[in-house]
Amino acid sequence: MSARVAVVILNFNTARLLEQFLPRVLQTDYPNFEVVVADNASSDDSVNLCNELFPQVRLIEIEENLGYAGGYNHALKQVHSDYYVLLNSDVEVPANWLTPLVNMAENDARIAAAQPVILDYYKKTHFEYAGAAGGWIDRYGYPFCRGRVFHVLEEQQGQYANDSDIFWASGAAMFVRARDFHDVGGFDAHFFAHMEEIDLCWRLQLAGKRIVHCPDSAVYHMGGGTLSHQSAYKTYLNFRNGLLLLEKNLPEAQRSGIIFRRLLLDGIAAVKFFMGGKFSHAWSIWKAHRYFHKNRKRFRPERPIELQPLTGYYKGSIVWDFYARGRRYFNAIVKH
Repeated sequence: MSARVAVVILNFNTARLLEQFLPRVLQTDYPNFEVVVADNASSDDSVNLCNELFPQVRLIEIEENLGYAGGYNHALKQVHSDYYVLLNSDVEVPANWLTPLVNMAENDARIAAAQPVILDYYKKTHFEYAGAAGGWIDRYGYPFCRGRVFHVLEEQQGQYANDSDIFWASGAAMFVRARDFHDVGGFDAHFFAHMEEIDLCWRLQLAGKRIVHCPDSAVYHMGGGTLSHQSAYKTYLNFRNGLLLLEKNLPEAQRSGIIFRRLLLDGIAAVKFFMGGKFSHAWSIWKAHRYFHKNRKRFRPERPIELQPLTGYYKGSIVWDFYARGRRYFNAIVKH
């Protein structure tokens, strides 16, 4: 019998997206899957819509908005399956998207998480910001992707059409082995939203697991369904969580030096926002730093983390490569 898969969509006030994209998810060509909508205390018509239009979908109602991290932790405790797919409500899937992910994981028990190719819903010839062809990270904790560096998105031309170990799988469409997810404690609910999937994948790697890109599966992500890319709160979460990520997962010998340099780079970003008239974003970086300085000790690991090789880890700085050297594309930064 084929492995059991639960496609779990965490929803917050996106009834229109559920109505648009859920029918395609339900048409997935795989023999043993269920679709679950976990509603994060939406105030729109999401719950009624699911009950009326999609009675075959299992609905989990969460009493308060726990964010991406807390919402999934709460929901997945109630979902029993071999694998989960954590799927955003604004993702369009073709019928054959799931089987390659299952096959890849079934062939290697060390694979804890996998990511399909994530393409732009509006421009299907190009990679999409949220994950492209798999996530990497640089030494200062700045995430980038095969196919996406900062705001530059590449056209898909088969340049990443290979199986590849990556650092992190996108939370927009994350395929994860259920046992491994729970064994490392799931998401860190303090992150609320943004970069919690990177933290999870880092901990999975530290536990000896693999994170991979699956080139035979592709989905199409709209992006900005819950928090706009222009949101100052999104900026706050990204910069705050980026610092917490380093505090939690770096070996002690590296932690202070890397975080000091990261704080300086963040400061440059704040100045850039300020000079560009984006005052709320500059203020968000300051607030993120203030939170970090007040709370960083709470996030230090209880046990020492040993220095070990990590896949998808770039020892350089993408800030330097992108802005000083003019390297706009992944393959120009990461030499193979």
